[in-house]
Amino acid sequence: MQKDDLVYVGHMLDTVAEALELLKGRDRSEFDADKTLRLALAHLIQTLGEAARHVSPGYQTEHPDIPWRSLIGMRHKVVHDYLYVDYDTIWDVVTVDLPELITKLKDLAPPA
Repeated sequence: MQKDDLVYVGHMLDTVAEALELLKGRDRSEFDADKTLRLALAHLIQTLGEAARHVSPGYQTEHPDIPWRSLIGMRHKVVHDYLYVDYDTIWDVVTVDLPELITKLKDLAPPA
């Protein structure tokens, strides 16, 4: 493990928590109606993927329960295919994938 791995894991945890907090108490119709919210969540997914990309390959191998490739892939999708961001996918990631991911990340993060 590289020293910075836990820094990036902590950043991932913070980013996921922020995304979940932004969506807390909102339903799909509110998400669809709020362009700023959609853009913020797309940016947070991009940030999450960027942090995941900086985690060393060795650490990623040690923690196969984290979907590293998917997280990094989502970042690439948002950044490189910026003309068409699929907000159905953004919704699914934040409402389905991130609640599970935050639990896994909490297990990796050092105690505060």
